[in-house]
Amino acid sequence: MKQHDAENGEQARPEGERDRASNLAAAILRISLSLDLKTVLSEIVAGARELTGARRGIIAAVDESGVPGDYVFSGFTPDEERELVDWPDGLRLVEHLHELTEPLRVENLQSYLQEFGMTPPLIFPAAFQGAPVRYREASFGYLFLGDKGEGAAFTAADEEMLLLFASQAAAAIGNARVHHREQRARMDLETLVDTSPVGVVVFDGRSGRMVSSNREAHRIVQSLLEPGRPLEELLETAVCRRADGREVSLAEFPLVQQFESAQVVRSEEIVVSVPDGRSVRTLINVSPIKSGESVTESVVVTLQDLAPLEEVESARNQFLGLVSHELRAPLSAIKGSAVTLLDETRLDSAEMREFHRIILEQANQMRGLIADLLDAGRIDTGTLSVSPESTSVANLVEQARTTFLGGDPSRRVAVDLAEDLPPVMADRHRIVQVLNNLLDNAARHAVSSSAIRVAAARDGQDVVVSVADDGMGMAPERLAHLFDKHGGGTASHGLGLAICKGLVEAHGGRIRAASEGPRRGTTISFTLPAARNNEADFAPAATSAPASPGARPRVLVVDDDPNTLRFVRNTLARAGYEVLVSGNAKDIAHLIRDKLPQLVLLDLVLPDDDGLELLQSVPELAELPVILITAYGRDETIARAFELGVQDYVVKPFSPTELVARVRAALRRNRESEPFALGGLLIDFETCKVTMRGEEVQLTATEYEVLRLLAVSAGKVVPHKKLLERVWNKRENADPNLLRIFVHNLRRKLGDDATSPNFILNHRGIGYRMPVPDES
Repeated sequence: MKQHDAENGEQARPEGERDRASNLAAAILRISLSLDLKTVLSEIVAGARELTGARRGIIAAVDESGVPGDYVFSGFTPDEERELVDWPDGLRLVEHLHELTEPLRVENLQSYLQEFGMTPPLIFPAAFQGAPVRYREASFGYLFLGDKGEGAAFTAADEEMLLLFASQAAAAIGNARVHHREQRARMDLETLVDTSPVGVVVFDGRSGRMVSSNREAHRIVQSLLEPGRPLEELLETAVCRRADGREVSLAEFPLVQQFESAQVVRSEEIVVSVPDGRSVRTLINVSPIKSGESVTESVVVTLQDLAPLEEVESARNQFLGLVSHELRAPLSAIKGSAVTLLDETRLDSAEMREFHRIILEQANQMRGLIADLLDAGRIDTGTLSVSPESTSVANLVEQARTTFLGGDPSRRVAVDLAEDLPPVMADRHRIVQVLNNLLDNAARHAVSSSAIRVAAARDGQDVVVSVADDGMGMAPERLAHLFDKHGGGTASHGLGLAICKGLVEAHGGRIRAASEGPRRGTTISFTLPAARNNEADFAPAATSAPASPGARPRVLVVDDDPNTLRFVRNTLARAGYEVLVSGNAKDIAHLIRDKLPQLVLLDLVLPDDDGLELLQSVPELAELPVILITAYGRDETIARAFELGVQDYVVKPFSPTELVARVRAALRRNRESEPFALGGLLIDFETCKVTMRGEEVQLTATEYEVLRLLAVSAGKVVPHKKLLERVWNKRENADPNLLRIFVHNLRRKLGDDATSPNFILNHRGIGYRMPVPDES
């Protein structure tokens, strides 16, 4: 009988092993079916529970640096999951298990954790087993399994099964992460191509079929398409005329035939036309991509619209012609007057004085034009200097008005200055020059009988000065080019407004034009910073002497383009700033912590990183003014940047004058942050003083830093992790429990009821939030 039972046992064991192997294979297959990381993690926990009979399971995935990231629970209620997330020792347990190289199997988890000084929640099961999720030398996380059912303990067979499954789970997680990175890289590349200022079209080399095209390519050929028709139809009707005069009809000579012998084309001007005569001139590059068998797999065609370049060239030629005319006219008058004075011997004294007056007047006109040309050149090279000082707006306007009316007493100038105008920081000579240029511009376009209106009003920390006329007005498309050097109707007009823009931006202000349309007048307004009691707050201009080394503002510049880094570093160094540069986004956090910059210039597109995502993922950026460097300037991108807290942006290419002006303005705005007031609470960031209903609240340095971080992020939830990183980033004993203690102390000192708080609100399992003042 015993022998029979033994034989049956020998037969049963292989069959049981076959079942376990079959179950293991099925579980591995399920986790390999998806490349979505969340799905893979969920399947891993479900599979581990099924293989070992556990009722509950958790997987804590870690990133490449070993920091816990994604948690997936299985078998817990939502309330139990929240309790586990809020457990103060949760991070310690993950770190402890992550350090173990072998699986862990215990019959009483509560006792095991108490040996290490942890107090586990009551929902923790008694029987527990866990295993590291590793593949080769890389760690991907840890698997927690508990509650086998009916108080049973996990067995050695369960441990062996979990180890086998965990190694396959690690491979599945690795594949999902690689897929995610590849998808992200592909999306980044597609976004970069789609937003490129150059048209890009990709063709299949075997069939000639168009595979993809970006927005700029559609825009370039849009005028050749019938409304609502696809781009592909153009390939059936278009004719391409090459630089040597040859014409290629795509209908007669399909692309598939051309691609069979595709050759590289570099920077060739090609005119693309359709049968009804419409055409566009483009600069074409063609790059065939061949396989190992020299077969053309695909062809990448880039197109650059030459129309804007032609417009610029035409404007440049027109500008040079206008400058030549402006110089030639006074020169001819001077020469004619001089010849008359030399040849005519019978001139009386009155006639001689008239000719001398003409020579002097025309010479002054030439000198003014040459000065404008020199100023325009200084603006382009960033060497235009201004010396701001506290100045009355009324004095500036009156001086400009007097000069303007001295040249044309018949004109009328109406002045309307607000009564509460503060002094402004301005270079008096330069701002009078701006006002004179704007008055001259208004006089050229307004009816002689109408008044030119000059107004000024306060706008926050700035003063807005405007010059308005009732003249011809402008269409919206012309307003965009009004301040271009070549955008005016005369040399003095184009130069004058371009110089106005450069001078205003050198003061840290901005200039803009507005018009309700043709024949409805034009208003040009510009801003100047209001003077404060401490004029040292205003940084020097681009060419003024640098500040003393101890007082130099420190600026961090992050850009992967070495030319941009060199340009920005040299420009800001000449302007008196201390400049830190880096081409690696991973350096941002430690550079901010160690070097304490006052401003960050951040490139929008970095290798393997996105500037907008860095604003969200690098907590150190949250409290510094950030100026975004971008090559595109798209409205939706800029709007998103401002939503994330960016103070300003600058579009490549930019001049040194514009860069210094924007840096100076951003630093000034950051210094002018107002106290935070909520209910009876007042936080003065300048003096680090906290009062409650007029009574000063005594806080420790750490308590104040926690309160300050919450206040500057009012309205937003500040996660526990961010607070710990910012306040205790260099302390080993920092954990969420420590943060709760400080928040408890803050609430007590502020008289805040923890059950119904008014100042520091708790978001369970996430972080804390202070209301914006309006919420109170």
